[in-house]
Amino acid sequence: MTVAVPPVDESVRMRALKRLDILTKPLGALGRLEILAAQLCAIQGTLNVTVAHPVGLVFAADHGAASRGVSAYPKEVTVQMVGNFLQGGAAISVLAKLHGIDLWIVDAGVDGECAPHPRLIDAKIRRGTRDFLEQAAMTSAECAKALESGRAALEQAGTSAGNTLILGEMGIGNTASAALLMHGLTGRPLTECVGRGTGLDDSGLARKRELLAQAVKRRPPPGDPLELLAEFGGYEIAMLVGAILAAAGRRMLILIDGFTVTVAAALASKVDEAVLDYCVFGHRSDELAHGALLEHLRVKPLLDLGMRLGEGSGAAMALPLLRSAAALFTEMATFEGAGVSDKGA
Repeated sequence: MTVAVPPVDESVRMRALKRLDILTKPLGALGRLEILAAQLCAIQGTLNVTVAHPVGLVFAADHGAASRGVSAYPKEVTVQMVGNFLQGGAAISVLAKLHGIDLWIVDAGVDGECAPHPRLIDAKIRRGTRDFLEQAAMTSAECAKALESGRAALEQAGTSAGNTLILGEMGIGNTASAALLMHGLTGRPLTECVGRGTGLDDSGLARKRELLAQAVKRRPPPGDPLELLAEFGGYEIAMLVGAILAAAGRRMLILIDGFTVTVAAALASKVDEAVLDYCVFGHRSDELAHGALLEHLRVKPLLDLGMRLGEGSGAAMALPLLRSAAALFTEMATFEGAGVSDKGA
């Protein structure tokens, strides 16, 4: 897979930081919004930053290991939730309507038939991955196809008109897959990577940890990120990786959601480290390992609301902050322009 992620423009970032210092406010008074505004400028290569035509992509797929009981919900929920997304009843559907997000749902590998819909992108690789307790979740060819399908979904969603991408996922059992991927990427003990997902009780969490330990015993996590992805990943996670690489290649700002999407961003950064400069991490999920993964990547999320829904909901909640940072940067007056005395003047 050819990847060409251009570096962000650090000279523009420096110009942005200098402009922030002469706006009518005390130095640094806008806190994280100043860092966010400067990142926007570096990504877009201009001081005239905008948040144009934000597009949301939610990738959905099933996991072979879900039948083992790694989730509190049955796998049938995945196809049911795809229908709910498209009918406007899910959290991300509501937030997309509220915040003007052009929302698309991608069938990456749902184990069921999704009813045709103008907002549904059919990219199904297979009806769910294989059970990673018995064999690799996907073949290398399937993994490569999923990566390319993530890129293609970006094109099909019409992102050429916009500069901002919001990413989400849906798939019963995918926090189990994400935990194995995090373990392989970071080397942290597996128990520290496994959380309650959709709400497992204590006995369910213990079972999930035991099952994932069996998967690692079958095949220790490979060092190559794409081989790791094929071994333990999901089709939706692989497509997220492809979409992230493609969006960064187009100099789009990418709003990252919770634990599973952050794992995809971490995988993408192993393919091309420049990717992370294009990512804004919308929130810190309440899933156990998300905070540790964010620390490993040396990034700070914008929000911490105790959310653990997925779907791109946390990323969508952060979009108004992104818009606020852009508006404050471009529309606030300078001390000189407003005729206001600067500190010490």
